[in-house]
Amino acid sequence: MAKFINPFTDVGFKKIFGQEVSKDLLIDFLNDLLVDEKSITDITFLDKEVLPEYMGDRGVIYDIYCTTENGEQFIVEMQNRQQVNFRERALYYLSHAISRQGEKGADWRFGLKAVYGVFFMNFRLEDMPHKLRTDIVLSDRDTHEQFSDKLRFIFIELPSFTKEEAECVTDFDRWIYVLKNMETLNRMPFKARKSVFEKFEKIVDIASLSKEERVKYDESIKVYRDSLVTMEFAEQKGRAEGLAEGMAKGKAEERRIIAGQLKRMGMSFDAIREVTGLSDSEIDKL
Repeated sequence: MAKFINPFTDVGFKKIFGQEVSKDLLIDFLNDLLVDEKSITDITFLDKEVLPEYMGDRGVIYDIYCTTENGEQFIVEMQNRQQVNFRERALYYLSHAISRQGEKGADWRFGLKAVYGVFFMNFRLEDMPHKLRTDIVLSDRDTHEQFSDKLRFIFIELPSFTKEEAECVTDFDRWIYVLKNMETLNRMPFKARKSVFEKFEKIVDIASLSKEERVKYDESIKVYRDSLVTMEFAEQKGRAEGLAEGMAKGKAEERRIIAGQLKRMGMSFDAIREVTGLSDSEIDKL
């Protein structure tokens, strides 16, 4: 039985990063993510309903929406499978957060606060280079100079992280190692090196969950596992359909080759049609 909660579940992810009592964990992670760039000292969780939500996201996408003491906004998501128009969805959500800043009244003068999207991906992106971190900013195409710092996307492709515990040399590495391996860990590493993991261990210990929390967690585990089974079935079905299609194409090509040979031998269309199943028009084109 697992000792620590699964961060790829709705309850697990929000238990770690989405509650007031443990918000210092999210602050620490964001500071390690943006080390030498920012020093966040406080965050306020925002009402997620200000962002659009889709029924199809439930069970595969869990998100947290917060703002820093400087008014910068962060949307932090955990995604368990790739979606159609994945990048466009990310752009839409962050753009929505940008546009809502204009609802401040007539005196507003486009004084935007930065919006960051942090997207944990429990899968590999098919249409992007496979690496742990992909950092997207608005920049000039030729000079690569940053045009604006108000919109930023950070994609974290968890399957691309392959380091062992001893190989984690940065605090960001340590966060990713723990999150990726947490359900299989028997102890919490890095506590001696980074004190925040002391609190982290207490938060994620399954034994510390209340009866009500355990019921919700068990249900979220069921949803997570059901989604994995559904994805695996879809992948297997897709592979099987692709194989069948390939075989069908192969057989069709084989029939055309045979028909062409029989045609060159002077066999009648009726006989060729009987042997290959091709139509007269198909035979005539050979």
